[in-house]
Amino acid sequence: MTDRIVRLNPAGLHATPGYHHVTVVEAGRTAYLAGQCPLDAAGDVPPDLDAQVDLVVANSQRVLSAVAAGPADVVKSVVYVVSADRAVLAGVWERFSRSALGPAFTTASTLLGVAQLGYAGQLVELDLTVALPA
Repeated sequence: MTDRIVRLNPAGLHATPGYHHVTVVEAGRTAYLAGQCPLDAAGDVPPDLDAQVDLVVANSQRVLSAVAAGPADVVKSVVYVVSADRAVLAGVWERFSRSALGPAFTTASTLLGVAQLGYAGQLVELDLTVALPA
């Protein structure tokens, strides 16, 4: 993290499991990444949720690398999970947080349980906004 990205938790708000309520980015370029899905190079989706999270991490790392950025440059994340079960949602959050993308989840973040995602069998998707390095 550099001085160009400042993460805050204002007084009087609830404690978070690692993310910040506010992320401020000083002037610069921003990249808005398409939602990263658990599709491999052949377009296949693994059936297991953990394998899907791991594939989303790998795909997200490739996309971040393509714009010369890393997880610490992420300023907003939105995680979509096909589940209404809070334990499943928390498990996905924990797996992402412990992954190589972990620093991306210390910023402004949202975790959503949804009814369905775009690909057959898809259980998770990750949407990232990135402050590009100078």
